[in-house]
Amino acid sequence: MNTDQLVRVFTEYFEERGHRRTTGSTLLPPPGDPVLFTTSGMHPLTPYLEGRPHPLGTRLVNRQRCLRTTDLDEVGDRTHLTVFEMLGSWSLGDYEGPQSLDWGYGLLTDGLGIDPGRLHATVFGGDDRVGPDTGSLELWQDRGVPVELTVDDNWWSNGPTGPCGPDSEIFLWTGDTPPRSTPTRDDRWVEVWNHVMMRHRRLDDGSLVPLPQRNVDTGLGLERLSSLLQGRSSVFECDVFDPWRRLVPPLWQLDEPSLRLVCDHLRSSVVVIGDGVRPGTTGRGYVLRRLVRRVLTVLRRDDPQRRLGDLPPELVRHTLDRFGQDVDPESVRRVLLDEEQRFDRLLERGRRLLSRPRFRGPLGEDDLRYLHDTHGLPRELVLELRSQ
Repeated sequence: MNTDQLVRVFTEYFEERGHRRTTGSTLLPPPGDPVLFTTSGMHPLTPYLEGRPHPLGTRLVNRQRCLRTTDLDEVGDRTHLTVFEMLGSWSLGDYEGPQSLDWGYGLLTDGLGIDPGRLHATVFGGDDRVGPDTGSLELWQDRGVPVELTVDDNWWSNGPTGPCGPDSEIFLWTGDTPPRSTPTRDDRWVEVWNHVMMRHRRLDDGSLVPLPQRNVDTGLGLERLSSLLQGRSSVFECDVFDPWRRLVPPLWQLDEPSLRLVCDHLRSSVVVIGDGVRPGTTGRGYVLRRLVRRVLTVLRRDDPQRRLGDLPPELVRHTLDRFGQDVDPESVRRVLLDEEQRFDRLLERGRRLLSRPRFRGPLGEDDLRYLHDTHGLPRELVLELRSQ
């Protein structure tokens, strides 16, 4: 099953259960939102989770593109991407968590053909403020799915304040042996779907107050589940990356971790540019600049002659089409090439600075901070230049 088929099966499953399809937003939150990028499917729906009536009703389903900078250092492993798509379903004060989990179990097993014996769930075990999530626990016990109780791992929030609540996460076994252990003890259990019982609002002082309505917010990682259904070993091998894995290796000879980072960051940069962001020194622009410069640092490490101008235009077009962005591919390439020229100038300046007597010995934190704050040289670039 390819990703487009998975989207169709997921959406139609929830539409058959009374959910209305909503249109996903761009990566850019609405004005005034303190978060730089949309980080989850629920982000654009925050006002409705807090009680505002949604024009389409109380049951929703959608597909949302997301970006998480917190995962940058994990990109290159089996499961993390910078820009990814999330499939979501919502109950806005309608049904409760056990109903959502029951439908989720049915979709995974009957709808997608996953062996129930490869599933494991985690459930909020309670703390000194909120009791255990007994409804979710009983649902999983009734379905014969093993459950692990946790505290911090099963409390979801989208930031230090705002809507939050206990969650139940569904994991799929990816090992070559029969399932064993639990999700917190064996990373062969891969999380595929999170169901959040969004019942609370966290205030500035950390206290919790009830939301006006009891919601359910679910998020399923599209590329992650697609790769597992396709029998692939990582998200970078699912069908959405097929053009990248076909065209990039002959162009740039890279080890597997470097190949994954380059493909992820370039793909993510195209999406960010397609949503209207341009490289800069602060905020969203700096996130984009950091993505591009991480790519260039990896590419130039082994061969200073590697250039983004060699990137096949097909990959830019494929990515823009994939995310439904009506943007001229050539304009995206120009942004990337302009940023590459800035990077080249930065490299030259960095080499001159590091040749000064002050920086010829070991570099301390004060040196790295000075080079970044005064001359705009990121830590990873300085360390890479010193290793050459």
